[in-house]
Amino acid sequence: MRRPLTELLAAAALAFALAGGAQAQTAPPAAAPAGIQGQNIFDVKPEVKRDAANDPGYMDQTNGQRNAVQPGNNAPLWRGVQGGNAGYSSLPKSEAPEAGVLIQAPLRYPGTRFVTAGEAWREVRNQWIIPYGGSLLLIVVVALAIFYFGRGPIGAPAQPGAQRRIERFTPFERAAHWVNAIAFVVLGLSGIVMAFGKFFLLPLIGQTLFGYLTYLLKNLHNFAGPLFAVSLLVVFLTFIRDNLPRKGDLQWLLRAGGLFGKTEVPSHRFNAGEKVVFWGGVLVLGAVVVGSGLVLDKLIPNLVYERQTMQLAHMLHAVATVLMLAAFFGHIYMGTIGMRGAYDAMRTGYVDDAWAHEHHADWHDDIKAGRIPAERSKPAGAQPAPGKARPA
Repeated sequence: MRRPLTELLAAAALAFALAGGAQAQTAPPAAAPAGIQGQNIFDVKPEVKRDAANDPGYMDQTNGQRNAVQPGNNAPLWRGVQGGNAGYSSLPKSEAPEAGVLIQAPLRYPGTRFVTAGEAWREVRNQWIIPYGGSLLLIVVVALAIFYFGRGPIGAPAQPGAQRRIERFTPFERAAHWVNAIAFVVLGLSGIVMAFGKFFLLPLIGQTLFGYLTYLLKNLHNFAGPLFAVSLLVVFLTFIRDNLPRKGDLQWLLRAGGLFGKTEVPSHRFNAGEKVVFWGGVLVLGAVVVGSGLVLDKLIPNLVYERQTMQLAHMLHAVATVLMLAAFFGHIYMGTIGMRGAYDAMRTGYVDDAWAHEHHADWHDDIKAGRIPAERSKPAGAQPAPGKARPA
């Protein structure tokens, strides 16, 4: 049965009176601290917050006090972890110098928030290297495709009839080049899949197959890296003599080798464009790619492999690799479908008189004058045998 409204009001009044009496019997409030009597409490400046980020000793000072009143509350410990403080690890310092550091120390960009070094590396990779590097490679591929379909292969078709064979590459030179080229293709394809594959390959083959493929390519990448490093050094030492600057190289560069004209600019065994690829791509970018790759594979002795070292090596490796790929895309194009007879020269080692005169007139003049032997792998004084015309 419901109670009358008057009884409910009376009960509420009684409860209010009892609460007021209990409050009156409690101890009077403590006096306000000196210096703030008469002030609004909201006008008092708050105490500076102490935490592991701005006070290295904060965690040690508060852990014991906090555990005494709040057992199991280890918030200061995790603040220290986020601040880069090192803890205990059973791993030897020589093998894992940062094993006790779970999160790298925070960095501050001017005018921005705190981020860790790992976050900064990830942002550089995902917001700069991946999008801009991928765009550069696509631009180069599209430009080469437009040039090919607009101009077609460079060079005159093969002339009928037998001509004198000229040895452009010796067996040793071709072996060194092909070993380096195969290693480069393995590294390039595996690197492209690992860096950009999730954007164009993962949606096509699915996560499971993509995972197995990237695992395989990563191991191939690690094993092909040292092979590429050794073969790159052999290639550099093998071809350095004919890639030294010579008279006429500047004119070749100013006219782009006659690429957009009807005739090519005369050049020696290697033209200025090939020399730019040799010195810029093989030497400079090759040294950065190989050096940073050896760091990532942990193959450099007496180097402390900390997180920051590996992150810096990764960024250098990625940037130099993208530039190297862009440069060698053009080299591969000219050596295959971009120039008639170029691929056959590296496959068999020989070209004919017409090809040598058309693409490397100064080199051909030296051969005709006897200053350079037509077949360098033959004994001195041997006459070059006539051969079939080069394929179209």
